[in-house]
Amino acid sequence: MGECGEDARHTRTLMLLGGSRHQLCAIEAAKRVGYRTVLCDYLSDNPGRHMADVFYLESTTDRQRMLQIARHERIGGIISFGSDAANPSAAYVAERLGLPTNPLAAVEILSDKGLMRPYLKTHGFFCPRSASFPADLPGTSLLDICEGMAFPVVVKPTDSSGSKGVSVVVAPDVGDLDDALASARRFSRNGVLCVEELIRYGYPRLIGGDIFVQGGEVCFWGLMDCLRDDRLGGLVPVGKAYPTALDQGQMGVVRSELRRLVSSLGLRFGEMNVEVILAPGDVPYILELGARAGGNMIPVQLEDISGIDLAEASVRAAMGDKPTDVSFDGNDECVATSVLHACRSGSFMGVECEPELRGHIYREMIYVRRGDRVERLENGSQAIGVIFLRFDTPGQMRELMSCVGDLVKVIVA
Repeated sequence: MGECGEDARHTRTLMLLGGSRHQLCAIEAAKRVGYRTVLCDYLSDNPGRHMADVFYLESTTDRQRMLQIARHERIGGIISFGSDAANPSAAYVAERLGLPTNPLAAVEILSDKGLMRPYLKTHGFFCPRSASFPADLPGTSLLDICEGMAFPVVVKPTDSSGSKGVSVVVAPDVGDLDDALASARRFSRNGVLCVEELIRYGYPRLIGGDIFVQGGEVCFWGLMDCLRDDRLGGLVPVGKAYPTALDQGQMGVVRSELRRLVSSLGLRFGEMNVEVILAPGDVPYILELGARAGGNMIPVQLEDISGIDLAEASVRAAMGDKPTDVSFDGNDECVATSVLHACRSGSFMGVECEPELRGHIYREMIYVRRGDRVERLENGSQAIGVIFLRFDTPGQMRELMSCVGDLVKVIVA
C-alpha cells in the first residue's frame, strides 16, 4: 500500500480527469452510485464542471499537480474515462496513493505509439515496420528513415488520439512527407512522431469497439465494424456497426490476440478501446489497445446493445468497489452509430435524413446549434453529433449504413 492508501480507500471521492461531452456518462454514473466527484480539466468551458461536486481548472497531463489535488481531496479512486492523454497521470497518481490501477508502465506503453509498436514486435505480435523520430526532422531525413519500408506509409504523432495529425503518404516524395510532418507536429505534445507501413485490409473494415477486463480476463466483448467516410480520406472514424461481419474463425483470431496482449501487459481491469486490422490471410494487427473507454459515445452504444452500464462498471472498478456483472459475449441486436460531420467548413444549418433511414434512428445527440461555425472533418474533435440507429437484421444494417453518407446530410452554409 502506497502513501495515504488505507485512509484514501475509506473515502468515497472519485477523481475524474476530463469533463468533455463523451466523459459525462462517467461523472453521471459516479454520482448515481453515490461518489463525491472531483473533476480536473484544462478547458474552462467543459460541460462536466457543471455536474461535478468539485472542479479544478488544471492540465490533466501534469502528474505532480494531479497528485497534489488527489492528496488534498483524499480521493478513493481516480479515472481517465475516454482520454489517452490523461491516462498516465491517473495511473501515476493511483500507484503513488496505493489505489486501484493498471500498471503505470503498461498504461504508458498503450498511450504512446512510439512505445507500443516496439513492445508489440518484441513480444511476438504482428506489427508493421515502423520508426519513431523527433518532430523537427525534415522530410529529407524522414525519407531516409523510410528506406526499406513499403509505401504507402502513415505519419502520425505518437501521443495523439482521434486521428489527429494522421496522414497517409502514398509515394516516397519529400514534399508529401513534409506536409505530413507539419500536420503531425500540430498535434504532438511530446515532440515525437512515428512512421509506419500502411497495413492492407483482408477483412474490409477496421475492427473497433470496447472490451472490459476484470481480474485480468476479458469478460465483455464489444467488437464492432468501424465506419469511415472515404470522401474525407477514410482516416477518421464516423461510426460503429454491431455486430461485425467477422466469421467465427476470424472472431476467434481477433479475440485470441487481444487476450494475449491484455495478459502480456498485466492489465487488471477496466474498459479498453481497441482497433484491429485483419490483413490478408486473417493476420491480426492490433493498432490500438487504449486503457480507456472509446469516444464517439461507444460506451452508450454498447450499453444499448448489451444492457450493461460500462460507465458505472468503470467508476466502481476505479474505486475498488465490488464490480457489477459485465459478462457479455454477444447477442442478436443490430445497432449502429453515425457520427455527424461536415464535408466542408461553414455555418451549421441543420441535418437532413432520408425517410428510409429516419425510422431506424432512436437517439440523436447534436453538439452545435444552428448558425454555429463547423469545420470540415479532419479529426474526431470536429464531430457535430451522433445518431443511434437500430435495425432488424445485420444485412439491413449493412446495406443502409454502406450509404449513410448519402442518406444523412449535414447542411452547411
